[in-house]
Amino acid sequence: MELEGTVLWGRDLTAIEGRLHIAAGRIVDFEQTPVDGTDIIMPAFVNGHTHLGDSIAKEAGAGVPLKELVAPPDGLKHRLLRAASPETVIRAIRGSLQLMIGSGTTATIEFREGGVAGVERLLAAAAGLPIELQIMARPSEAALARADGFGASSVRDEEYAEVRAAAAAAGKPFGIHAGERDPDDIDGALALEPDFLVHMGHAEPAHLRAVSEAEIPIVVCPRSNLVTGVGMPPIGELHAATTVALGTDNVMMNAPSMLRELEFAAKLTDLDARTLLQMATVHPAAIGGFDAGVLEVGGAARLVVFDGASPNLRYSKDVHRTIVRRATAADITQTLTAMQGEGFEPTDSYESGS
Repeated sequence: MELEGTVLWGRDLTAIEGRLHIAAGRIVDFEQTPVDGTDIIMPAFVNGHTHLGDSIAKEAGAGVPLKELVAPPDGLKHRLLRAASPETVIRAIRGSLQLMIGSGTTATIEFREGGVAGVERLLAAAAGLPIELQIMARPSEAALARADGFGASSVRDEEYAEVRAAAAAAGKPFGIHAGERDPDDIDGALALEPDFLVHMGHAEPAHLRAVSEAEIPIVVCPRSNLVTGVGMPPIGELHAATTVALGTDNVMMNAPSMLRELEFAAKLTDLDARTLLQMATVHPAAIGGFDAGVLEVGGAARLVVFDGASPNLRYSKDVHRTIVRRATAADITQTLTAMQGEGFEPTDSYESGS
């Protein structure tokens, strides 16, 4: 298989004109040469943080304070999830996964509520779809055993020392929400020595020094923070301190589109578009341990093809800014995955609109 156009190549996402050669789901060669094609080819997106169970309650809770909306065990989302049938939850999650694939995402780090049953519903929803999941389950060690890791709420909601130790003993990642509505839970989260943090919108200088020294990556979710009214994350300051990734957070508040998240984030920071694209590809892939996020020889052919001749993208003078600020799912002609392993084909293609 060959693809040609402007390729965002390597970890720096350098825009290079050329031709990709793909076999058995891997990039076997990249020929840097002038081509006639106008496609823009880049790594498929990796969503750094989702709550896909919320797909049953889109736009629920308008005006409800954050604590009453999502705090376990009796926030609005938790009550709605308990009231929904398993079949409804599975259908709703599957629809969100299909939307994600159609908008260029082939992997996500999912914070999964509902214990073992919640994990099973997510796996049922994802069956047969070309998207990879890192399932960060809660609230118990039983859920941890069934999942890829543990995704904790704020330390103000629960005590996590035992399950943190269990995750370490099992060699599984531990992520936790912190600094979403204020800085009061950040020190407690840092004391758990997490593998990554989510939000950190209220990080103070001492917290930034701590995450920098410990090299703890952070996933930010600016659209979610806007909806809940907790304040915007200081993306530039966080980026100066550590690795930063973008996530879309709760489906009840925002569609799980990394293109929408990128466009919004670009309006909040002076960081350049290439850096923002790394926050939607290279960085979340590293946090999630995915073979994704980078196009390089020998790497997985997980990529998105944009129609550079579409009315929306034509005449672009800056390919990185164009993708970040203008591209939509309608501009995607193909999302190619290379999910290899038991139960998956070596290559799998998802055509936009199918």
